[in-house]
Amino acid sequence: MSTVNRLRPRRSCLAVPGSNPRFLEKAQGLAADQVFLDLEDACAPLAKEGARTTVVDALNNGDWTGKTRVVRVNDWTTHWTYRDVVTVVEGAGQNLDCIMLPKVQDAHQIVALDLLLTQIEKTMGFEVGKIGIEAQIENAQGLTNVNAIAQASARVETIIFGPGDFMASLNMRALTIGEQLPDYPSDAFHHILMSILMAARANNLQAIDGPYAAIRNTDGYRNIARRSAALGFDGKWALHPDQIAAANEIYSPSQEDFDHAELILDAYDYHASEAGGKKGSAMLGDEMIDEASRKMALVVSGKGRAAGMQRTGTFEIPEV
Repeated sequence: MSTVNRLRPRRSCLAVPGSNPRFLEKAQGLAADQVFLDLEDACAPLAKEGARTTVVDALNNGDWTGKTRVVRVNDWTTHWTYRDVVTVVEGAGQNLDCIMLPKVQDAHQIVALDLLLTQIEKTMGFEVGKIGIEAQIENAQGLTNVNAIAQASARVETIIFGPGDFMASLNMRALTIGEQLPDYPSDAFHHILMSILMAARANNLQAIDGPYAAIRNTDGYRNIARRSAALGFDGKWALHPDQIAAANEIYSPSQEDFDHAELILDAYDYHASEAGGKKGSAMLGDEMIDEASRKMALVVSGKGRAAGMQRTGTFEIPEV
């Protein structure tokens, strides 16, 4: 059984209706790290069955070079799910990276998807375990069980926050564009985001922020994205091409931060070595670095490298 790639770039995750061939074609030329072809909310009920073959054709015949290719199927409480998975994976499994499962409520739903994927892979002669799972948390029950969900299968690569359905499940009042409510808590989503992030990091998974529906409000998108990026999320959905560049920027380190992280890693490796004196801590300019510094630098370096960044400086061994 193969190992899924839990570190694919996912700064920007573009949602594309699986029933719209024009949008599917356009998405191939956009700069999103990930594109997910949607069979769920973006497809009307009467269009869902036909969209399966449209998605298969797009995966097999489109040019998705450099992109993580994902299909969001319908959730397990519907009658569409198993046929979504069977049709898409049998038809285009060799050109598919992940299945996104929405409205995950408990670990059993992940296990069921894992078993179905394994059966299809064995039947079709595909590499078993190649296709990853992205789990979307969209209600209170899902958040309560998020740790078990994250641990339910070796296929799980990401935990995704779905704000719209989540707010509905809690009876939260939705904010309209530009609306200001003095009594609305500014940290209303903090517990939700941190719970998802903690479950993801505890299991070496990525954490992805969900959509921002005001697609013309670029400043609003940036503000929301900066919130989850500051917490440590790896990326965010884009519902419109105009949101892609903002996500790619916000969920990447700056060149300065990337260069500094690379410098810390080189400096720590040197000072911890025999030649560097086997030191557990050392000075890098006016900054003390140690093992904790190395771990933080690894995070920044990893995100930068995933984004294709190249360092602009080198570490020079200090003169004794």
